[in-house]
Amino acid sequence: MDTGLAGRTVLVTGASGGIGQEIARAFAAEKANVVVHFNRNQEQAENLIDELGEPATLAIQADLTNKDSINSMFDRIAERFSGVDHLVCNAGVWPPGFVPVAEMTIDQWKETIDVDLTSVFLSCRRFLQQVKHSALVDPSIVLIGSTAGVFGEAGHADYASAKSGMIGGLMNTLKNEIVTLAGQGRVNAVSPGWVLTPMTEKFANDQSALEQALSTIAMKKVAAPQDIANAVVFLSSPRVAGHISGQNLVVSGGMEGRLLHP
Repeated sequence: MDTGLAGRTVLVTGASGGIGQEIARAFAAEKANVVVHFNRNQEQAENLIDELGEPATLAIQADLTNKDSINSMFDRIAERFSGVDHLVCNAGVWPPGFVPVAEMTIDQWKETIDVDLTSVFLSCRRFLQQVKHSALVDPSIVLIGSTAGVFGEAGHADYASAKSGMIGGLMNTLKNEIVTLAGQGRVNAVSPGWVLTPMTEKFANDQSALEQALSTIAMKKVAAPQDIANAVVFLSSPRVAGHISGQNLVVSGGMEGRLLHP
C-alpha cells in the first residue's frame, strides 16, 4: 500500500532507543527522509544512520527540554531537507523505581514532567511555528503515549500524569489548532502497553512481573517495537489515515486495567 510518505521529511525524537529505532526504520522503508534525533546515545544514532544509509537520513543531537536547542535542530533540518513534514514525539523516560506518591520528591515529579511532557510541548510548538510559515497542506504529529496514561500506574504517578496530559489535553488541543495553520493537518497518539526493548529487558527477565503483566493483556503477549512503528507510520500517512485526527491508538494486545487471566 502506498502511504504517500516517500520523499517527505520525518523527525523522530528519541530515535536512538528501542522503539525509536524501529520507527525510523519503518519510515525509511517508506522512502521518507528520516531525521534521527538523539540526546545522549550518539553512537546508537550514528549506527542507525549507517544502517539506513545516506542521503535521506540525518542524525541530530538536541536537548528537548531546551527551546534554543530545539530551534537549532529545526534550523539544521531546514538546511538539509527544507523542513519537517511529519513529527513523531517519541523521546521520553520511564523512571524505573517504584515510588508511591506519598514518597515521591518534587524534584522527581518536575524532572519527569519536564522530560516527558514539556519537551513534547516545545517540540510541537516549534513544529507548528514552521507549519505556519510554510506551504504544508497535510502535516502530521504523532505523540507516543502509554497505557499508563490511560489506566494510571501505581508507583509511577509522574510518568502516568505526563502521558495522560499528552494524550488528553495536549493532543486534543493540538488537533484543533493545527488545522488553522494547515487545513488537512492531523494530530494523533499511539499508546503502547508493555514492549520488549532494552529498557524493559529487566522486567521481561522477571518471571513473576511478566506473568502479572500478561494477566491483564487479552492476547497474553508483549509487543515488539515493530508493532508500535507500524501504528506510527499508519497514523502519519496522509493517504492511509488522512481523515483520522485526535485519536489515541492503544497498541497493547487488548490490555485492560484489570485481571483478565487469573
